[in-house]
Amino acid sequence: MFYLPPLPYPMNALEPYISEKTMEFHYGKHHKAYVDNLNKLVKDTEFENMPLEEVVKNTAGRKEFTGIFNNAAQAWNHAFFWNCMQKDGGGEPSGELKKKIERDFGSYENFRSEFKTAATTQFGSGWAWLVSDQDGTLMILTTANQDVPDLKLYTPIFLIDVWEHAYYLQYQNRRPDYVQGWHKLIHWKKAERRYEQVLCRRERGNENGEQTDHKKRTGRDRL
Repeated sequence: MFYLPPLPYPMNALEPYISEKTMEFHYGKHHKAYVDNLNKLVKDTEFENMPLEEVVKNTAGRKEFTGIFNNAAQAWNHAFFWNCMQKDGGGEPSGELKKKIERDFGSYENFRSEFKTAATTQFGSGWAWLVSDQDGTLMILTTANQDVPDLKLYTPIFLIDVWEHAYYLQYQNRRPDYVQGWHKLIHWKKAERRYEQVLCRRERGNENGEQTDHKKRTGRDRL
């Protein structure tokens, strides 16, 4: 059984950039509908008791489970989206995330420009993402409709929803204005923690690889 997760802030917390009325429809109707539909589709299937992220991973690309994937992915994307924002957010990142943004995009200003372009030019409905690969390289991806970057290869750092239901009540067809305002809501501390987890997993992988190599050379575990 899947549940609509509570918002991490009041419904009006993101004003003036995302209105309370938009949140009432986006979270209270659209997100809820994906969760409700998913529960109907997974009843008495192997996916009924899986964590949501595992449902997404195990149904992606499998035509026989298209309906389940579509609703699971949208439920996952939206739950993640709410946690990418905060009241009085925005500004710039710090720590390792800032360093790697500057390394991979040249500067924070370049990153912000490229991300805005990706979000505003995504054709039709979809999402724009900042993701990291397993080695800590950052990149901007866009996905159409309900699609998700391959979660076996990439760790999402944050994303923006560019479906019309995310902004049309407030901005109508002015998607660039919505994207501009959304940058002032980014929860950089959460983004930084997600990226730190990528680096920790990479370090653990390197340590495990060194232990395996040593065992092959000596025939015993490292002390």
